[in-house]
Amino acid sequence: MDKIRNFCIIAHIDHGKSTLADRLLECTGTIEARKMKNQILDRMDLERERGITIKLTPVTMNYQGYILNLIDTPGHVDFSYEVSRSLAAVEGAILLVDATQGIQAQTLANLYLAIEQDLTIIPVINKIDLPAADIDKTKAEIIKLLGCDESEIILASGKTGVGVPEILASVIKNVPEPTGNSESVLRALIFDSNYDEYRGVVAYVRVIDGAIKKGDKIKLIATAIKSEALDVGILNPDYFSTPELHTGQIGYVVTGFRDVSECRVGDTVTLYSTDKNEDAIVPLKGYSEVRPMVFAGIFPREGDNYAELREAIAKLKLNDAALMYEPEQSHALGFGFRCGFLGLLHLEIFQERLHREYNLDLIVTVPSVAYKVFTKGAGEPLIVRSPQKLPNPSEIEHIEEPWVSLDIITPKDYIGGIMGLVQEKRGFYKNIEYIDTTRVILHYDIPMYSVLTDFYDKIKSVTSGYASINYEFLNYKEADVVKMDILVAEELVEALSIIVYRDEAYRRGREVVETLKESLPRQMFVIKIQAAIGGNVIASEKISALRKDVTAKLYGGDVSRKRKLLEKQKKGKKKMMAAGKGSVEIPSDTFVKLLKK
Repeated sequence: MDKIRNFCIIAHIDHGKSTLADRLLECTGTIEARKMKNQILDRMDLERERGITIKLTPVTMNYQGYILNLIDTPGHVDFSYEVSRSLAAVEGAILLVDATQGIQAQTLANLYLAIEQDLTIIPVINKIDLPAADIDKTKAEIIKLLGCDESEIILASGKTGVGVPEILASVIKNVPEPTGNSESVLRALIFDSNYDEYRGVVAYVRVIDGAIKKGDKIKLIATAIKSEALDVGILNPDYFSTPELHTGQIGYVVTGFRDVSECRVGDTVTLYSTDKNEDAIVPLKGYSEVRPMVFAGIFPREGDNYAELREAIAKLKLNDAALMYEPEQSHALGFGFRCGFLGLLHLEIFQERLHREYNLDLIVTVPSVAYKVFTKGAGEPLIVRSPQKLPNPSEIEHIEEPWVSLDIITPKDYIGGIMGLVQEKRGFYKNIEYIDTTRVILHYDIPMYSVLTDFYDKIKSVTSGYASINYEFLNYKEADVVKMDILVAEELVEALSIIVYRDEAYRRGREVVETLKESLPRQMFVIKIQAAIGGNVIASEKISALRKDVTAKLYGGDVSRKRKLLEKQKKGKKKMMAAGKGSVEIPSDTFVKLLKK
C-alpha cells in the first residue's frame, strides 16, 4: 500500500482537466505514443466536441515504482454527486486553475467538496503558455483561497507538457498512501458504474478493506442484491484483468447485473457466504440516492417513432442510473415520456445523444421541477412533476417547491445588473465575498424553477460573458403556485397547462393566449382562447371566423338571390356561435412556439 497513490483532478469546466490527464498518461508511458489522441479518457464524441467531461474515468499508471490511480472527474454542477463519490475514493486532489480565467464557480464548489473529504490539495496553474495568462493574479487568488505558500503552486501547461513531471513528483511526495485493513472482510466503494454490451454492468470501485478476486460471491449493502464477481482488474485505460484487487487499489468489478440502477454510486460492495453474518458489516459512509431535479416531456416529432424512442431511452438508461422516465400522453403531442434529469446540461446531453445515436427528431417540453403537494388529511406529500398530476385546488393544503443555494462569481462592475436579475427571479440575497480587488462572489438562495429556463443566458448577457455560476439543492419551501389551464374553443388543452406563481399568472396567461392567437389557423367558426385558474378566466383572445364566399357561384339575376344566401350563412354562423365551439387541432409547431416563448 505504501507504493499506491490515489488522486483526482478537480476544476471548473474548460480549465484543461482532460488535456492534463492526457499528458500524465503520456509522461508515465501508460499509453504508447502511436495510440495517443486528444482527450483519450473522454470516450464519447460529444465529450470531445464540446470539450467537457460527462462521464468520470479512472485510470491506473505505473511511474518510478509507484502505482498512481487517477480519476478524471466531470466539472459541471449537474454531476457534483459523482464528483463527491470520486473524492471519497482518493486521498489527494489536483486543483487545476486556468491562468487566463482564474478561480471560477465550480472550482470553488469542487474544492469545498475535496476539503470536506479531508483530501491533500495540490494547486496547479494550467495554460501558462497562453498569451492572456495572468500567472501572478491567479497565484494570489489561490494563496488567498488555500492559504498555501507560493512555492507549493505548480505552473503547468496541459498542451505542451510543461510542469507535468513536477505534478507527478508532488503527487508521490504529498498525497498520503491509502489506509485500510487488508486482513479485514471486503469493503469497496462504488464511485461509478458503466454498462458494457458484452460484460453487463461494470462497477468502478475503490477497495477500502480486504480484497476481491474473480469468482467471489459479492453483495451490495444498500440494495441487498447478491451476485458474483465475473472479473476484476484495473483500467489502463482499457479493461486489464488482474488476479485480485487488494486494499487501497482502484479498479473495476464485472458484477453480472444487467441494469446500472442495481449498482448504485456510493454503495458498498462486500463478500457474502451462507455461514457468515454479513449484516454486521458496516457500510461505508456517505451513500445517498441520486434524485433527478429537473423534469421534461420528450416526444417524437413523428408519432410512429414512439417505439424507437422507447428503445433508445431504455438503452441510454443502462448507462445512466440518474435518469428516470415514465410514459406520458399529451393531446397535442401524442405518446412520449416524462423524464427526470440532474440538471439542464444532463437534459441537453441526453437530447443530443437521442438525436445523434438514434437519429430521432424530438419535441422537448419546457423543463419543470418536482413540487411537493400537501393535501388535506394526507400524511405524506404528493410529488408532482407535471401540471396534469396536480390535485383539485380544494384538496390542496399547501405546495412546496425546491430551492437552491446559488453562487455567482463576477467582476464587481456587474454587481448591479446581477442583483436586479436575481431579484426579478425571486432570489434571496445572503452575502457578498471579495476574491480580490476586481472579482466577487454573490451568494443567493433562489427557487430552482427560476434557474431552469433562461437564467444562465441572462447572467452571461448582463455580465458580458464574464460571470460563472454554481448551484446546489438546498431544501423545499412553501410556494404560492397555481395550475393555469388553457382552453381553446372552450375545450381544455391539457398539454398547455402550466404551474405558475399566482402573482405572475396574469402576465403568463396573456403571453400564452397571444401566442396562440398568432399561431392557430382560423376556422369556419369563432375560436375563443382563454387562460383560466380554476373557474376564473384571467386572459382571453378571439380568432375571428373564416367567411366562405357563398355568392361566388351567382352570376347575374336579382339581388334578392344574393341576400337570401347571405341570410342563410348568417343563421349558420349564429348556430355555430350558440354551440360556442368546434374541434380545433393544435399543430405541434404551435406547441413548440409556445415553449420557446
